[in-house]
Amino acid sequence: MGPRAFLIALAAATLLPVVASASCRDMTHEGRGYAVCSFDPTLSDLRLFRLDPDGRVIGTFAQLQSVLAKQGLRLAFAMNAGMYHPDRRPVGLYIEGGEPQARAVASAGPGNFGLLPNGILCLNDGSARVIETRTYVADPPACRDATQSGPMLVIDGALHPRFLVDSTSRYVRNGVGVDDAGIVHFAISDRRVTFHEFGRLFRDVLKTPNALYLDGKVSKLYAPDLGRFDLGLPMGPMVGVVAHSPS
Repeated sequence: MGPRAFLIALAAATLLPVVASASCRDMTHEGRGYAVCSFDPTLSDLRLFRLDPDGRVIGTFAQLQSVLAKQGLRLAFAMNAGMYHPDRRPVGLYIEGGEPQARAVASAGPGNFGLLPNGILCLNDGSARVIETRTYVADPPACRDATQSGPMLVIDGALHPRFLVDSTSRYVRNGVGVDDAGIVHFAISDRRVTFHEFGRLFRDVLKTPNALYLDGKVSKLYAPDLGRFDLGLPMGPMVGVVAHSPS
């Protein structure tokens, strides 16, 4: 490689942040197992994915890997990231790469999504926030990528007021929260848990003042650190961490 080619390659390598190693780990809280993946958004390139460059729904981790590989990128982590209709259109707000694909829904409704308050994961270069939906609608911040889901798990340090300690509704669940240092924590349960149990993980262990439920029945994780490559039905929105492929 000549000097000029080396400088071009070096410049390209600085365009994406470095993904911190050992970002995912297994943990136990109150006798229940969870996989937790944590990222500093100033060091990791967090993005949302739904459509490929030709406008087709990506749907699976394997297809997302293929789409990224064509761009010289690799997938370091991924998880389903919000609820969707049968055709895999987002149920609520969805922004990808600065392009809105669906508008925010601030009204109450059926199912977990409509169990207000729900919320929005807002990603920008170097930062991430979980925002309660009506707060977002009242004064929309700029989000490069955003996905809406619900209910909120933790709101300003308190569990969602509708969660019941003795609930019998149990599913494998996944969610996301951001702590006071700006670290983004994604978690998925190893077995079926209630909302109250799952919310306590974010409030008491991950210390996220605000956390958002992403889904239950379709919760899936791609985490090479843990040897996880979950399979299942095609998904709608996905969240991932992107890095350069080895040269």
